[in-house]
Amino acid sequence: MAKRRIEGSFVALITSMNADGSVDFEGFRTLLDFQEKNGSSAVLIMGSTGEVSMLTPDERRQVISETIKMKTGKMEFWYGCTGPSTEQTIGYVEYAGKEGADGAIIAAPPYICAPDEDITDYFLEVADASDIPIGIYNNPPRVKTDLAHTSILRLAEHPNIIVNKESTARVGQIAQTVAGNPDMSLMCCDSPTLGLVVPLMSLGGHGTANMSGNIIPQEMVTISTPWKSWEDAMACREAWLTNLQMLHFTYSAINPVAVKCLMGAVGLPAGPLRKPLKPVSPDHLAKGLQICRELGLDDKYGFRLPAMLSAAE
Repeated sequence: MAKRRIEGSFVALITSMNADGSVDFEGFRTLLDFQEKNGSSAVLIMGSTGEVSMLTPDERRQVISETIKMKTGKMEFWYGCTGPSTEQTIGYVEYAGKEGADGAIIAAPPYICAPDEDITDYFLEVADASDIPIGIYNNPPRVKTDLAHTSILRLAEHPNIIVNKESTARVGQIAQTVAGNPDMSLMCCDSPTLGLVVPLMSLGGHGTANMSGNIIPQEMVTISTPWKSWEDAMACREAWLTNLQMLHFTYSAINPVAVKCLMGAVGLPAGPLRKPLKPVSPDHLAKGLQICRELGLDDKYGFRLPAMLSAAE
């Protein structure tokens, strides 16, 4: 039996925080409503964009328990469940499953820089223990471990692993994975520097697991729509090129610094970054605000552009 597919825009959500640095759950509610209204297929809560490595274990469990209450059924809720060990990762996945999550995304545990074979076994062990679907995240820039396409195809054989997100810059890896006809949804990061989105979609990919959807959700829906017609391909290309400046801005600082600062500046409930992360400079932020104006995002989404931008014109 074929696995269920996740297609379209899978947005890695920021973690909204209060001025004192605590998690802002009403802010979360606003952000989730914003994504649902603008067509996102799924959200990843507490991925790297959600500053998950700086949340305490208690906060991580609380975020799952509180945000799952906000689920309407129109959009899937997935949670980042990577822990520093296999045992702790399984614990986070089990907790998410018991609370009602649609699935869990896991990457290699950070810092240990384990080889491909060890991490492949880790993914399989977590999937064996999980009652909810698993998505794997190949993210060597963050964790150093880099899965070969042969490992991804092996993981795709597991009945509980249904998504792969690729964050390398290798189009060849994408092609070899697609050619292996894996029974899973194939997605990639929306980084314009890695540049995988258009090649992935052209080769039959199912969407993007993206960060930029936090600020341009409808645009990322268009970019992430699987190509079933020439019109889909042209819409993807046009949206990609039109929004390229914004994509470069959201990736202009370590994830999620630029996008979270910009969200806060336009009136979305973002809140402060967890230290040691620091905000972008006012001059740099002004560039993002100008891109918002050029793209008409203030009119489209009701974003508030600060007075400092108007005064600079």
